[in-house]
Amino acid sequence: MFNLLMISSLIVLTISILLNIYRVVKGPSSADRIQALDAIGINLIAGIAIFSVYLDSHAFFELILLIGILSFIGTIAFARFLERGVVIERKR
Repeated sequence: MFNLLMISSLIVLTISILLNIYRVVKGPSSADRIQALDAIGINLIAGIAIFSVYLDSHAFFELILLIGILSFIGTIAFARFLERGVVIERKR
């Protein structure tokens, strides 16, 4: 029963990721695309965590941390690019 619940939650997360990919491609604005990319990162973290519990393994925890950090940095970089037009400001 528990395995069936894990597999069904992974299927729901996969559908969510596919819908977010559609939003990244067809998003009406850049802000919507950035939100969809952030949601994809969150769904990937949740999917890897569920898969780790399903396999009863601790091997994926570093991957979860890495994806979380990269997703956060990517979201901040995209937001700065939308706000200022550049990610890193260089003063001359």
